[in-house]
Amino acid sequence: MLHDSMLDLRGAIIPFALLKVSQKFREIKVSETMEILINNPDVKRDLFKILPPFSYEVRDLNDEGSFYRIRLKKKG
Repeated sequence: MLHDSMLDLRGAIIPFALLKVSQKFREIKVSETMEILINNPDVKRDLFKILPPFSYEVRDLNDEGSFYRIRLKKKG
């Protein structure tokens, strides 16, 4: 699938992973998509707590077995 930005955070510790997602999300433009690869279920859970409400649309959230693949689209 196509995406404008990608973060591979498999193996990253929680605070670092959440900080990287927050920084990258601020950098992308409205209507761009960001793909995030993570293998920590706590990051997956907390990810949606750190992003501003109504600022994104979840395009995909897949359990790939050893990691999660999340695609978000930034809304205006």
